[in-house]
Amino acid sequence: MNKKLIIVASLFAGLIFSSCNHANKNNVNTGTANKPEEEKNVSENGQSKNTPAQILAKAEVPVLCYHRIADGKKSEYSVTPATFSAHMKVLADSGYHSVSPAQLYDYLVYNKALPEKPVLITFDDSRIEHFAIAAPVMEKHGFRGVFFIMTITYNKKNYMTTDQIAQLAKKGHTIGLHSWDHTMVIKYKDEADWKKEVAEPKKKLEKIVGMPVEYWAYPNGVYNHNGAMELSKYMKISFTLFSKRDSVVPLQTVRRIIIPDCTPQRLLKSMHQAFKKQK
Repeated sequence: MNKKLIIVASLFAGLIFSSCNHANKNNVNTGTANKPEEEKNVSENGQSKNTPAQILAKAEVPVLCYHRIADGKKSEYSVTPATFSAHMKVLADSGYHSVSPAQLYDYLVYNKALPEKPVLITFDDSRIEHFAIAAPVMEKHGFRGVFFIMTITYNKKNYMTTDQIAQLAKKGHTIGLHSWDHTMVIKYKDEADWKKEVAEPKKKLEKIVGMPVEYWAYPNGVYNHNGAMELSKYMKISFTLFSKRDSVVPLQTVRRIIIPDCTPQRLLKSMHQAFKKQK
């Protein structure tokens, strides 16, 4: 990840998290001048869909974002295996239930019920430790995660193999897309860029897991309004990091927070502060 793009920001009083959304005000556009068809309460499969305004008004579900899980790595993007295990234990002991992006979509769009104290546990960048460490720890607690794959990493050293990605899907985890090579959406200039970074990797990943790939994590967490609008053609939900949501396509700008190497108690406090309108 290009750390020159990183801005470290305070999320709330007493809460400090690093955000890789790092889009400045010129990059983020809430698109309030547009009135797309999403504003209409259209139906799908006989069900009434919420408008963007109704989606924005709903209580947010906490979405956690992990990157590296390794000992000896001093970075805001890294936690130790012991810390990760402690995080999952405190979530389980506190009554949290992991939910999938599909469940989140049904909650936001169709008002379907979620379990008590829902949380999404997500991972970026396709690291091998996501398969070797994170998945087994989560499964021990009955949790399932969301793994966003940067597809240029297939079968490379320190990254997951295509077989490991397929195994995660078979075990009930969700596989999402994190672009081909981590190029930010704001740099996509034409149809060729969208084909290389989104359309073609999506098709290849779908062949690997044997099911649709419908969820996206923005590289570096950065988005703009035009990029979010374009992604709505490919994805049901796209995840930023801690930034303002787009008022026209809020499903394409669902917020996450990066989880640093912190105590379990700090994790719970941070979740509560970051998602005050919590479900």
